[in-house]
Amino acid sequence: MSENILTAVAWPYANGPRHIGHVAGFGVPSDIFSRYQRMAGNNVLMVSGTDEHGTPIQVQADKEGVTPRELADRNSLIIAKDLQQLGLSYDLFTRTTTKNHYATAQEIFLGLLKNGYIFSHTQLGAIDPSTGRGLPDRYIEGTCPICGYDSARGDQCDNCGNQLDPIDLINPRSKINGATPKFVETEQMMLDLPAFGEVLAEWLKKQNHWRPNVQRFSLNLLDDLKPRAYTRDLEWGIPVPLDGWRDRSDKSIYVWFDAVVGYLSASIEWAQRSGDPEAWRQWWQNDAAKHYYFMGKDNIVFHSEIWPAMLFGYSGIGAKGGTPGSLGALNRPYEVVSSEFLTMEGRKFSSSRNVVIYVGDLLSRYDADALRYYLAIAGPENQDTDFTWAEFLRRNNDELVAGWGNLVNRTISMTAKNLGSIPAPGALTDADHELLKASQAAFTTVGDLLARSRQKAALGEVMALVGSANKYLSDTEPWKLAKTDTERMASVLHVALQTVTDINTMLTPFLPSSAAKVHQALGGTDRWAAMPELVEVDEETAPGSPSYSVLTGDYQTAARWESAPIAVGRPMQAPTPVFTKLDPSIVDDELARLTAE
Repeated sequence: MSENILTAVAWPYANGPRHIGHVAGFGVPSDIFSRYQRMAGNNVLMVSGTDEHGTPIQVQADKEGVTPRELADRNSLIIAKDLQQLGLSYDLFTRTTTKNHYATAQEIFLGLLKNGYIFSHTQLGAIDPSTGRGLPDRYIEGTCPICGYDSARGDQCDNCGNQLDPIDLINPRSKINGATPKFVETEQMMLDLPAFGEVLAEWLKKQNHWRPNVQRFSLNLLDDLKPRAYTRDLEWGIPVPLDGWRDRSDKSIYVWFDAVVGYLSASIEWAQRSGDPEAWRQWWQNDAAKHYYFMGKDNIVFHSEIWPAMLFGYSGIGAKGGTPGSLGALNRPYEVVSSEFLTMEGRKFSSSRNVVIYVGDLLSRYDADALRYYLAIAGPENQDTDFTWAEFLRRNNDELVAGWGNLVNRTISMTAKNLGSIPAPGALTDADHELLKASQAAFTTVGDLLARSRQKAALGEVMALVGSANKYLSDTEPWKLAKTDTERMASVLHVALQTVTDINTMLTPFLPSSAAKVHQALGGTDRWAAMPELVEVDEETAPGSPSYSVLTGDYQTAARWESAPIAVGRPMQAPTPVFTKLDPSIVDDELARLTAE
């Protein structure tokens, strides 16, 4: 029986193009997962968009002499085009500047307020002395007063995991311009996180299917729950929907609370655009539906603690009770899939220091599936990982080209040259049966790993099968059999073609573009791996733009997660190479580009 699966992907911030560190953590893993789930027969809704509010966008817009909206318009389109080129199969990739998102974010706020989980409080807030603007917690860094880590953020120390306030930091500084913040009294609306301590603890203890480090980290945070400011002294954000607040230019809903609501608002927008405005409820109010959230490890706290608390509170669950808001009771995350960090040639990504490679730049020179493969097989799934050009070259040439590409090319080429069509098998040997059995069994092994987001291990299993199939061809030598035993050659090529077909199916979530090419080379004529489309939609935004672009698509394809028997008699033609072998000189070229001023 099919399941309803929500793939909720972290929202990339729209202050500039995204680098490969971002798509390594949220983009490619979420797409691999979603493509697999669709192939397995489940109903997938994959949503996200550009996160467009907050001080950094305001500051960047000021530097460029444009409005925040103009900056967000430009960067949102750049990001969407990059993600489209990477093949990320969003059902809807939208924006946080839509009317729908504003209304949804304000409704969640009002529901929490009605149930008593939001209250007014005067506290010390950080101001940038050079601009007079409020500084968000996450854009203040300093030394942690608990463990001494010198790059703790104003809301949390990533080293010891403790929640912090900016005023607690030793030697605080703005991440935007390095200025020392000034702290002044300011009234804010606060989310009463301690009121959810008991329900969060009970809920988190049941999430034994989570990655152990994520569950353990989240449980440890419950020891020091504090109220969190739901509003901020921000000029560029969603207005606070209260009398005396909504028309103030210096108060907005905090961008982090705004952004997590995007998972819900994007689902609602998708439903509206699908022609069934209530369709989102199949994922948000169906007890059997499962929500998977994909993000980097620095976002765990908002997805495993704060967003669930918001969902509990809006649904009327918490120490103060309450009743669901007008949208109804809402589902909490089923799993928080957190990736570690990706570094670049041994250094932390930094646009200001030119230690960066933007997605669009990389895809202008290299195939999208080459990047997808690298990030899947060597990315930061469960530990911090370093991207190096030497390793990118090796993985592409030794594994994609010489391994999988070679298997595809020689199997299809020999069949086309010697037989012209897919042959029927004769009597099969033990070696034939062994390879076919391993190929069919891999669907269970690899599928189980993908369902648990263990993508590196899953891809490793598939590539091991590629190695076995290449060894099988080397051992059976069908090119020699063409002269001595054509019947046996036909059997060997039948087994090899069936294995290639199976492997291509299992590689489809990882390498959708090249999988479609292999499917075509095998004689397939139906749509195999659908790609996202960039579509301009009617005005749904906050005032200032008549239309905007979204990523969407129809992802119904012939690809199914199963071993499908090959069609005997289907004509075969000599294939063109699926992957491009890279010249070793790219390593020096890319390193020179990286270090150039």
